[in-house]
Amino acid sequence: MINGGHVVIYSRDAEADRAFIRDVLKFTYVDVHGGWLIFKLPPSEIAVHPSDENDMHEFYLMTDDLDVEIRVLQKAGAQCEAVSQQRWGRSTRIKLPGGGTLGLYEPRHQRPQ
Repeated sequence: MINGGHVVIYSRDAEADRAFIRDVLKFTYVDVHGGWLIFKLPPSEIAVHPSDENDMHEFYLMTDDLDVEIRVLQKAGAQCEAVSQQRWGRSTRIKLPGGGTLGLYEPRHQRPQ
């Protein structure tokens, strides 16, 4: 029986990005050895979109109020890109210290229970 999922984010500065997820996003974690943190994610969902390529994956965090969440992140020192309106919701990207970004969106679609 499948009982969970594991997301991997590759980073040029994994230590800084781990600290960001721990200190700014405040995700619960365990230290499995010597600073190697594994974070608990909020409830998640998965969708499959059509593409001309296989093995492409995206990871988005979700929120019920994008504007409030952006203000909270900015108050903690995070930078967010301009909000984009999509037919499926409003989105931004959170800049990570390691140079990458994380998607964040407020869905406009029904969510599975």
